[in-house]
Amino acid sequence: MTTAPLAGKTVIDLTTALAGPYATLLLAGLGARVIKVENPSRGGDSSRNNSPYVTADGLSLRRTSPEDMSVSMMLRGRGKESITLNLKHPESREVLFDLIREADIVVENYSAGVTRRLGIDYASVRGLNQKLVYTSISGFGATGDHGDRKAMDTIIQALSGVMTTAGEPGDPPVRFGLPVGDLVAPLFAVIGTLAATLHAERTGEGQHVDVSMLGALTSLVACEPFDALESVGFPLRTGAYVPRLAPFGTFRAVDGWFAICAPTDQFAAGVLRAIGREDLLASSDFGTRDARVANADRLHALIAGWAAERALSEVLGELDRHGAPAAPVRSTAEAVRDPQVTARAEVVPLVHPTFGRFDGLYGAGLPVVFSASEVDLSRPAPNLGEHTETVLRAAGYDDRRIAQLRRDGVL
Repeated sequence: MTTAPLAGKTVIDLTTALAGPYATLLLAGLGARVIKVENPSRGGDSSRNNSPYVTADGLSLRRTSPEDMSVSMMLRGRGKESITLNLKHPESREVLFDLIREADIVVENYSAGVTRRLGIDYASVRGLNQKLVYTSISGFGATGDHGDRKAMDTIIQALSGVMTTAGEPGDPPVRFGLPVGDLVAPLFAVIGTLAATLHAERTGEGQHVDVSMLGALTSLVACEPFDALESVGFPLRTGAYVPRLAPFGTFRAVDGWFAICAPTDQFAAGVLRAIGREDLLASSDFGTRDARVANADRLHALIAGWAAERALSEVLGELDRHGAPAAPVRSTAEAVRDPQVTARAEVVPLVHPTFGRFDGLYGAGLPVVFSASEVDLSRPAPNLGEHTETVLRAAGYDDRRIAQLRRDGVL
């Protein structure tokens, strides 16, 4: 019988919006029990109020009934249990502490200083559970004094330098449509959390895992030696083409766009044969990689001129026939319906807890396929506070105490 890699692990999820919830979504997909703590006075996770919503009649820009759920929550809340807990209430901390005592992992993405003010930061809870892994995702990290700096994805993109890596030379900064700052940090957070969990199992010692959105995204920017490239004459921004890898970039056919990535002699030869210029293989301008780089503008112009007069199917057919790596530029709608990624559950249908599945509504799967483990994100997102009583009863609370906590405004 196959089991999930994190089966038996319990995560207390103190996250909201995107970066934190995506981290705990991945942990849930890996098999951890994720208990999502939501603030009842604010309607729970902020993404519950992100339009559009799935209603009984389909997608809507506005809520039409209490059962409606935002697509954001349907995606980020899958596989989790939801309890309500007003962490500003003085009695709430003891309830949270009871849950943390039996947990393996806590994940939070509060603004700087909030967990300390609430008395639930790592220093306040580490004594409850020596093996606890406490993961913080923030805009600028837990070290240093960042005041009340706000960490929105676009702010992080701006500060990381990534906005100046796309577009043509001289263009305004380009904001990535995908919220890369919000999505890269949780990936590193999960890596750190899993590493710290292994450490805790080996040594009995938990620790604080501290990931900043700015640091995560800037570290990826630093994976390319942009300063060195500029110093030898390569522009930082190259638009549709990458001259230092020529032929490399996106081109337009009569009825669509396509990409070519052919930096090696073998692949470049395939491109030249495909466009009917096999005669250039032995030329001093295009016969070697360095020569192609030095004459990248001319080479890319040859390819663009050839493609501009042909249908996309013909272009891709010729490139494929000659072994040149190429692919059509697809829309997001086309991409998420690719049978290959859906068959591998890398993209999965979203399911509403009451209304079920709607055609055409897809979300991120867990893009890791294990040979001996099972991963799953098929359980729908919970309604706000759906598991409050179940979780608290399992923690030893009787019905009378739960009712009192509700009357007191703790839950």
